[in-house]
Amino acid sequence: MPHPDRTPAGGAHPPRPIHNDASSALPRVRFTRGAIDLPRFSANLGLLWPDRPLLRRLEAAAQAGFRAVEMHFPYDVPAPEVAAAAHRYGLELRGINTSPGDFPRGERGLGALPGRERDFQAAVDQSIDYCIVSGARAIHVMAGSVAAADRVRARAVFADNLRVAAAKAAVYDLPLLLEPLNPRDNPGYFYSTVAEAASLIEELALPNIKLQFDVYHVAISEGDVLTKLERYMPMIGNVQIAAVPSRAEPDEGEIAYPAIFAAVDALGYQGWVGCEYCPRGDTDEGLRWTRLLGVALGGKQ
Repeated sequence: MPHPDRTPAGGAHPPRPIHNDASSALPRVRFTRGAIDLPRFSANLGLLWPDRPLLRRLEAAAQAGFRAVEMHFPYDVPAPEVAAAAHRYGLELRGINTSPGDFPRGERGLGALPGRERDFQAAVDQSIDYCIVSGARAIHVMAGSVAAADRVRARAVFADNLRVAAAKAAVYDLPLLLEPLNPRDNPGYFYSTVAEAASLIEELALPNIKLQFDVYHVAISEGDVLTKLERYMPMIGNVQIAAVPSRAEPDEGEIAYPAIFAAVDALGYQGWVGCEYCPRGDTDEGLRWTRLLGVALGGKQ
């Protein structure tokens, strides 16, 4: 999900070693640089290389060493062109977002908006069509902003919308991702906690509805990230990272990302970790965070 304030913030520093006692499933280890076997990283092209058009962002991601990318709203670029560029650069296309609706007027998705059911399904159809042609493999279904008085009705609308959307996406083996967004950056958004998204996933019990676990949003909304990773890992379809509280590169702030990476690996996560952060400056220069944290963009080889 795009950050409403893309102003760079803060300076980088290496992580301090910590102990992790989050659960019996997570090994109690001292995290140090270079000691972690971890998942693969994908580049979020909604935020990285913001000075370039989308096709050049694909090229830049490949040159930087990424082997996969995720995108926010790629719809202005024809899907065949994105598919050709991804093939040319050897990139796997991961998730895209459904249309937010009228973004300049404050819309942040349509899924939970009463009276916008047809618009939402049209947005889902657009995303499915784009995935089919481009090769993208997942859809983040944006719920939208809802007044507090309408929350109960909005939840019922979102659940009904998801049933219809999931059936259409399942034909093409496409998962739908649900992502709560923190209320500091996204006031009024339909949900802000992992438990709210998980309750929908459990209620619907559809195999292609998954959780998008964004460490940045989880940390700001509620904290206790490692415990939540373990609890909700069976329903997680994608993980995303950024520094907290700045949403810059993950080598600064209050989250010890080596602990996150070790936990994700210990819990058997087989997917990608999306780098959805706002670069402090030049994106390529900012990728020094991988050296500071002792990781490689390609992850496990």
